[in-house]
Amino acid sequence: MGYVPFQPYRRVLSVPGVRPSMTLMFFARVPMTMTGVTLTLYVVSGLGRGYGAAGVVGAAVTLGMALGAPMIGRTIDRYGLRPVVAVCGLSSTAFWFAAPHLSYEALVVCALPAGVLSVPAGSLARQILAALVPAEQRRAAYSLDTVLVEASFMIGPAAGIAAISSLSATLTLSGIGSIFGVTALLIFLLNPPIRNEDELAPAGTARPPLRSWLTGRLLATLLIAAGTMFCLVGTEVATLAALRSHGEVGWTGLVIAVMCAASMTGGIVHGAVRKSLPQGLLMLLLALLVIPVGLATQPWWLLMLLLIPTNLLCAPTLAATTESVSELAPPAVRGEAMGLQDASTRLGLAAGSPVVGYAIDHSSPAWGFAAAGLGGLALAALGLVWSLRRSPVQTPALAAAVRARR
Repeated sequence: MGYVPFQPYRRVLSVPGVRPSMTLMFFARVPMTMTGVTLTLYVVSGLGRGYGAAGVVGAAVTLGMALGAPMIGRTIDRYGLRPVVAVCGLSSTAFWFAAPHLSYEALVVCALPAGVLSVPAGSLARQILAALVPAEQRRAAYSLDTVLVEASFMIGPAAGIAAISSLSATLTLSGIGSIFGVTALLIFLLNPPIRNEDELAPAGTARPPLRSWLTGRLLATLLIAAGTMFCLVGTEVATLAALRSHGEVGWTGLVIAVMCAASMTGGIVHGAVRKSLPQGLLMLLLALLVIPVGLATQPWWLLMLLLIPTNLLCAPTLAATTESVSELAPPAVRGEAMGLQDASTRLGLAAGSPVVGYAIDHSSPAWGFAAAGLGGLALAALGLVWSLRRSPVQTPALAAAVRARR
């Protein structure tokens, strides 16, 4: 029988519980993609502050998410999904309902804890897929998840801009809070599994110590993930700067839509093929392909075409990252490991924008693409060096932990 390209996705979607869980987690991610642009527009237009001030609020939320992700994941490992989703859902709803009534100073103060206690939709989605889907089908499952992430980023920001432009800030921000609350409630009611029956540890089993599973290889995976997000957000900043410098900023929406479509296409192919490239090689190609983009930044359509190859590797690299983390971390600490993955990607995002922005301010948008690629490669190289230094020591401990768990 010949190979059917989309058969892996049909198998994944036929697994009981996958369809409703993925649908729900998609809608849980949409309000998260709305938050950045709506907060920025609210601070600038509603509070009369500058974009720098808006950036401080966004950075506080991002930093809170990065700091809170491992802690939230560890709490899920220990107490289960429902208590964490209940607390985070109430916290997120309260923050967004209160936000339009806060002064700028109070908004900055509240943004950090609000980020810490955000509903971990991305991490939960990956944990649920790892629990529901057999190991041999997880590459297709994680690829499909990254495709849905791209789709949420195509919908959320546009919806946020449309809402805050046509409705009041109070109604828009409260609406985001309502969506957070409703999706958290639905997750609580559905209560999807975060570990399958084979992965449930016997009562009284000690939690694997951190040093037994946070190996050099896993740290390298996390640093490569940070490098990937550094490269991706840096590419977006350089793209916007290039279009603006040539008076073609009106084409930004179309260029970004094509970038997202290319990423979705790459993710679909990554999950459908029999064998794909490893995370490190995918990230290397992604970074190398973005470096020379600055050689031809106009007209807009040429820049858009040059950005397609690197974006074809975006979703595959993110899917391969999740696959590596789920393989390297024991099921008992999967929540914390996925939280560390979230933290690493958010730190990469937080670092990429200012570094690439600095490079553009002191040179040109063309050099911004080079800075995005080289910065990502530097983080990935640091991960490789760390892996080579630590893996020989940590791998036996990991093997012992796996044997003990069995």
